[in-house]
Amino acid sequence: MYGRKNIVSPGFYERIVEKSKKIEPLKIGVANFQMEADPLTPELAEKARNELRETPEIVEQALAEMRELLKGEPDLNVPDDDHFFCKYLRPVKWHAKPAFELMKRFYRYQVTHPRICNELIPKNDRAIFESGVVTPLPVRADGCRVILIESGKRWKPKEIALEQIFRGVMMFLAAALNEPKTQVCGVQVILDMDGLSLNHVTYFTPSFASAVLEWVQKCLPVRLKGVHIINQPFIFNMVFAIFKPFLHEKLRKRVHFHGTNRPALLSHIEAKALPRRYGGDLDIPADPIGEPLYKYLCLWEEEFTEENRLGYPKKK
Repeated sequence: MYGRKNIVSPGFYERIVEKSKKIEPLKIGVANFQMEADPLTPELAEKARNELRETPEIVEQALAEMRELLKGEPDLNVPDDDHFFCKYLRPVKWHAKPAFELMKRFYRYQVTHPRICNELIPKNDRAIFESGVVTPLPVRADGCRVILIESGKRWKPKEIALEQIFRGVMMFLAAALNEPKTQVCGVQVILDMDGLSLNHVTYFTPSFASAVLEWVQKCLPVRLKGVHIINQPFIFNMVFAIFKPFLHEKLRKRVHFHGTNRPALLSHIEAKALPRRYGGDLDIPADPIGEPLYKYLCLWEEEFTEENRLGYPKKK
């Protein structure tokens, strides 16, 4: 069933489903966070049909085309697995050629950006998860996974490099993309810039901005529904000016600047998924989850390790 070099164990994705059912959820306030790798419910299957053209006939044809396209790319080591192909086919509405090009860009990025992408395993970046700078919120918003990035006062640049924040986001999304529900519904990102200082700003560079936006706009196989910037001080304009030259129109339309306007944020992310400190109903602590989050992610170390073997041959 698995081609090339057996780089992913047989039954890898089926194992994720079973493991997600057995692992104790991570308690975050009154809510639970856990991997949700179950197949689509009838309601989500209908959403996929309406929004992504996901019908049995189209799916069968797209999967066959993906396998045919892969024959012409022998250096690209990926599993011959329907679940795996879904990650790239769903964001492009089951058009095989764009999905194949997306897959190639995703793995070529790993080769050209080794410092950012090599060994994306939680144990290698413990500090970012324990700091609370990057946190997955436990409740979905209209089916979307919600990731909170607190890159203002929570971020201590001398302790956590900017690239580590990027790596943390990459790992959360790598896990989320194994969830069929997330593949269909997408992801929302909240950037809390409260406490951003001139010292923080000095760490942002055009090369970093270019690397981030290349990955997000050209390589990331996800339905990115929105990026919500909140609590930004005036000095944030300096950061945005660094990113703006690399920002394409499609993503630009999905970036929303809310400041302290909570009703505006709530118009995009429903109250049940939004922490109370941001105007929502979700009762979770403002302090970092820290070590429990890190330990939960480490339970998936085997899966992170196997996925790190995928792609093109890495530079030594």
